[in-house]
Amino acid sequence: MTERRTGPESGPLRLGTRRSKLAMAQSGQVADAVSRATGRSVELVEITTYGDVSRELLAQIGGTGVFVTALREALLRGEVDFAVHSLKDLPTTQPDDLALAAVPVREDPRDVLVARDGLSFAELPDGARVGTGSPRRMAQLNAYARCHGRTIETVAIRGNVDTRIGYVRDGELDGVVLAAAGLNRIGRIDEVTEFLSVDMVLPAPGQGALAIECAADNADLVAALAALDDPVTRAAVTAERSLLASLEAGCSAPVGALADLLSDGQIVKEMRLRGVVGTTDGSTLVQLSTTGPVPETHDQAMALGRELAAEMLAKGAAGLMGERVH
Repeated sequence: MTERRTGPESGPLRLGTRRSKLAMAQSGQVADAVSRATGRSVELVEITTYGDVSRELLAQIGGTGVFVTALREALLRGEVDFAVHSLKDLPTTQPDDLALAAVPVREDPRDVLVARDGLSFAELPDGARVGTGSPRRMAQLNAYARCHGRTIETVAIRGNVDTRIGYVRDGELDGVVLAAAGLNRIGRIDEVTEFLSVDMVLPAPGQGALAIECAADNADLVAALAALDDPVTRAAVTAERSLLASLEAGCSAPVGALADLLSDGQIVKEMRLRGVVGTTDGSTLVQLSTTGPVPETHDQAMALGRELAAEMLAKGAAGLMGERVH
């Protein structure tokens, strides 16, 4: 068993992060917050993951865990004290020896369009080439276009934000679809030409949220990191990920989900969970929602996701997801 460093006398806390510009930006923000909460300095430890070096499309390399495994291994070896992940990259099964210590307040969960000439989605020409690496986005964008009597060509792309926006700048694509949260975190939100309504494109389960993970047996650190946890965000993403797990789908499957609070004036009444699954050409979508009391426990949030998944499976969702996780 690797000896774990604890206590204020043991030097800076080591935060494991991916090397990408986005990962470094979001980890830096978490490092500042942890430093304020604990009074200890935090140093970033850069770790390269399989998802960072592989040029294959995420759907081909399995999606689930490709950005996470190397960080988790570093945690378990004691090379870092805690790690920050984009929550949508986390497999839905939590290992017993790692604690999901905090889910901070969520950023904007929406997807956005960055298109040439400042165009919105409605202004794109018929047959426009729109880039995304996500089967979930392809399914919903194609369905939306089809519903409005239009055609688009969705083009599978990979790469960091610079690479993806570069396809538009270079004229190879008419537009690309990205997560608002990522552009916010690296200070490039002004390049967005349209924020896509969640009624048009439901985000990935957990999109816009971060996960802060540490060794489950480091009780002092688990407690310290808990100061960054936002109970509403945690309940929402737990319901979304429960839906994904209950559909037996990996994070590269064409599944969208969003849980949000429904309020009556200042009084929050219920949590609504919306889910969608579809074929990537947009010809078939199963889109449903459910509402219930705001979950007060992990089990209640999980139940909300399972309930909606069961309804979606009854409507034929299983046949639309391509690869299934067993």
